[in-house]
Amino acid sequence: MASWRTLVRLLAIGLVLFSFCDAKELLVGGSENAWKIPVNSSDSLNQWAGKTRFKVGDFLIWKYDGKVDSVLQVTKEDYENCNTSKPIKEYKDGNTKVELDKSGPFYFISGAGGHCQKGQKLVIVVMSEKHWDHPDSPTPTVPAPAPAQNSASLIKPLRDGFLFWGLASFGVAFAFL
Repeated sequence: MASWRTLVRLLAIGLVLFSFCDAKELLVGGSENAWKIPVNSSDSLNQWAGKTRFKVGDFLIWKYDGKVDSVLQVTKEDYENCNTSKPIKEYKDGNTKVELDKSGPFYFISGAGGHCQKGQKLVIVVMSEKHWDHPDSPTPTVPAPAPAQNSASLIKPLRDGFLFWGLASFGVAFAFL
């Protein structure tokens, strides 16, 4: 019987810990091969970014052909001027994963000649911790062609559901012990 109690305790603890694990891996543009010159302004990566909530600890994932393109993390000024000469970081592997390790804006442009000038660039804003659990707080302003929309109202109930069930499982497990 002692092993059953141990199993129940471990399960309950695992569910609680899982409920607090909120980091996400976000595929840039919402699909593979979205890192390309936009076909039109409605295809802009910044429209996707304006509809997405980014938090410290999340990861951005780019999938692209590393033989012909790259991802450059740049300053705001280099983003605005499409300057590829002095990136903060450069990624060329075709399967790039970048951790969002602080709140505030992050700027990315294509390293392929002329692509940034044709719209292949992305700016995202990572929320500070004080805004994580406030679905009514406005989506951070980004220089995107489309107005930003608040998607937190779709994500928060799911996250809170995990928290509720994790805590409920924890309580039930200890009630039987």
